[in-house]
Amino acid sequence: MERIERATIADLLLIGLTAVIWASAFTAIKVAVPETGAYWLAAIRVLLGFIVLLPYALWKGFIFPKDSRTWWLLIGMSVLNVVFPFLLISWAELSIDAGVTALLMGTGPFFALVGSHLFTDDDKLTATKLIGVAFGFCGVMVIVGYDALAGLGRSNLLAQFACFLGSMCYVVAGLLIRRIDIPPGRLACLALGTSSIALVALAFAVDGAPSADLSPTAAFALVYLGILPTGVAYILRFHLIRKIGYSTFAMGLNLIPVFGVFLGIWLLGEPLSARIILALALVVCGLFIARIEPRNRTPEHAAHD
Repeated sequence: MERIERATIADLLLIGLTAVIWASAFTAIKVAVPETGAYWLAAIRVLLGFIVLLPYALWKGFIFPKDSRTWWLLIGMSVLNVVFPFLLISWAELSIDAGVTALLMGTGPFFALVGSHLFTDDDKLTATKLIGVAFGFCGVMVIVGYDALAGLGRSNLLAQFACFLGSMCYVVAGLLIRRIDIPPGRLACLALGTSSIALVALAFAVDGAPSADLSPTAAFALVYLGILPTGVAYILRFHLIRKIGYSTFAMGLNLIPVFGVFLGIWLLGEPLSARIILALALVVCGLFIARIEPRNRTPEHAAHD
């Protein structure tokens, strides 16, 4: 397992780009899912993502796992990174508010910090990372407001648990990614290919054959989901986790609800408020604070991180 590096400004910008792409996925999902259904939406977007990455993987040369242990890691990571969270979170959002979903997903960076500390030897918990996570979570709280906090523990508890479980799936998958010795682009292609098999089979079993009568708007949204939020964003995710560690990357996930609001302002003409600016400032400050090296670390040690 390669040692991680300290996040550079370029890495933080890539985290921001990934968050913007994933934030835009929610709008595309709302457009496409009424015509495709939840199962076929997940299956088609993952299959399209696999097709988008396939030429690159073929050009670079596929690298398959060399032993059964790595195959099981790949399959487990694929299921936890794509299949389970897509289905759990999509099902949960049918009955809980988007703010509650964002709040539950906002717990992911903290558990990523704990998991990375326990299961890696170069991505340890530090005071600056903990402060960074706290800033990020406060940013999410500012966006979703008190109503979302009050909504925890009420209404559909099973849906809330499903959303939390989906967030934990991402955490475990993020820790597994670094244990698979395959370059990020080709690993993302293999993961999406593996997930496509499971999701297409599940969609056929639950909903039968997909509808071929999609409106141009829904078809465009579906293609967009496959190319950017699934194909391109997964390459960025795998690359950043391998380079800077999952705990740092996960902090950037708190930018998703913030950018989601900004997209609403841009696309739907919603008003810009001071609350949104404050939320963005808190999350960005958290990312920069997390980059600060503890004073008791030697330069030699820091150079290897």
